[in-house]
Amino acid sequence: MLNPYFANNGFNLYLGDSLEILHKFESEKFDLIFVDPPYFLSNGGVTCSSGRMVSVNKGSWDKSKGFDDDIEFTDRWLRACRKILKEDGSIWISGTLHIIYKVGYLLEKNGYKIINDIIWYKPNAPPNLSCKYFTHSHEILLWARKSENSCHTFNYENMKYWNNPKDKLKNKDKQMRSVWSIPLLSKAEKEFGKHPTQKPIELLNRIVNSSSNEGDWILDPFIGSGTTGIVCSALNRKFIGIDNNKEYLDLAIKRFKDKTKKDLLFSPKDNNQITKYL
Repeated sequence: MLNPYFANNGFNLYLGDSLEILHKFESEKFDLIFVDPPYFLSNGGVTCSSGRMVSVNKGSWDKSKGFDDDIEFTDRWLRACRKILKEDGSIWISGTLHIIYKVGYLLEKNGYKIINDIIWYKPNAPPNLSCKYFTHSHEILLWARKSENSCHTFNYENMKYWNNPKDKLKNKDKQMRSVWSIPLLSKAEKEFGKHPTQKPIELLNRIVNSSSNEGDWILDPFIGSGTTGIVCSALNRKFIGIDNNKEYLDLAIKRFKDKTKKDLLFSPKDNNQITKYL
């Protein structure tokens, strides 16, 4: 029997190897899956953080083992996720050029249907210290449904409302587009520590709000510091997260227990909270 590392009011964490644990869930359990997989970019390079040169290495889990091994690993978790995704469910996957094109190929190979690619533009991205290429200032998110025939959830009206909070009458018909300008982590999101690839709450807020409904089951197989779960808890979704690092799961638990973090989110139905993110 699979026992959670932590479970509280629909917020469930599992400690262990994601590929092993994924196979223990029942088929077609999840309405939505968000995956922030290893990008395989820890190659000994450097980046800029707070004005200082620092190593780009995230950890041994983020080091490439070669093209074939990286492909095999990505293919394995995509196949496992598809088995436990509901017929009308969808999956979001984040990545940079190091991994996202492999993911796109493997999504189609495994029978998924890509719906959108979203550009997450980082207006406060760190500078490029080498001056030998354009500064990396975005990531790509691929959104796919389980199959060509799946009827995926998309809360279109909510996202259109969200897109026009300051002047809803003037811009009432303006759709949310596929380029999202979202800054890197705020100070409040790092209060208890941070994961080297931690995603902003705003990013997951849009994903969960757009692609799921209250009461849905949502999975994050590489949870890190738990941003997906924090958003799900605030938005009344049932959540399962997996990570093989106890330290990161403990960080996720601290963030979950800090109820003030709900103030960082808004529902499109809550006019008063919208301005907190803009």
